[in-house]
Amino acid sequence: MNASRGFSLTELAVVFAIVALLIGGAMMTLSAQIEQRNYDETQHRLNAAADALIAFAIVNGKLPCPARYTNAASNSAGQESYCVAATGTCAGGETLTVQTHGNCSNFYDGYVPAKSVGVTPTDSSGFAIDAWGNRLRFAIARDFYSSSCTTAPPANTRIWTSQANLKTYGVSCKPDDLDICVTSTGTNATSCNSATRVVTSRTAGFVVFSTGKNGANTSTYGTDESENTDSDPVFVSHPHSPGDPASAYYDDILIFVPMGMIYSKLISAGVLP
Repeated sequence: MNASRGFSLTELAVVFAIVALLIGGAMMTLSAQIEQRNYDETQHRLNAAADALIAFAIVNGKLPCPARYTNAASNSAGQESYCVAATGTCAGGETLTVQTHGNCSNFYDGYVPAKSVGVTPTDSSGFAIDAWGNRLRFAIARDFYSSSCTTAPPANTRIWTSQANLKTYGVSCKPDDLDICVTSTGTNATSCNSATRVVTSRTAGFVVFSTGKNGANTSTYGTDESENTDSDPVFVSHPHSPGDPASAYYDDILIFVPMGMIYSKLISAGVLP
């Protein structure tokens, strides 16, 4: 009779290596699928938030102010937040009560006011979130380009977050502050400056965006991502970039809505002119 022969250690090692490669490949594929699903879901939520913000304007005759989050003890819990003062900073404090002057407490560094506009899902504090559980950001035009207005509003007038002002000065007035660039290189605190623009200036009425998978970990932000959360009216939008070095990392997802589109929706609904 022939003696039975088992596998050698070398043969077993080869088998285990092949199995490990197959498992590793399957896990990488699954991870990529999960990330793509999170990206697609976040894009869907941003689009839904933009639609809800415009729907709010149709019902209320104005766009909402962003929600405020200073810290856990001081935030608007997903509701729009106003300054008590008509212009300037919120030296007189902040309020959740609608103010006719439309002066928001956070024009450029606020959050989607989920409770005010009816957006879901939200976190336990009432803020709209992306697929990674990070809060959706919302910035809205504060300043106007006076030369575009048929009737020039007084200085520091807040047009789009005030029902009375939107009715009086809307349609003809263009925004004059939100600037969206393809890179942070060459920007300054008020404009794209020498950086290429995604759209021409005086276009965007508001911006909604997700800070991406790394949103909760600000220490990993690339310079383009940091531009989106530095509380000024300048934003960066371009495709995902894993980045090497780390300063080039970018996984934010940003959409903007032109003021012309907003006006068109409000005119069609009979809110304007």
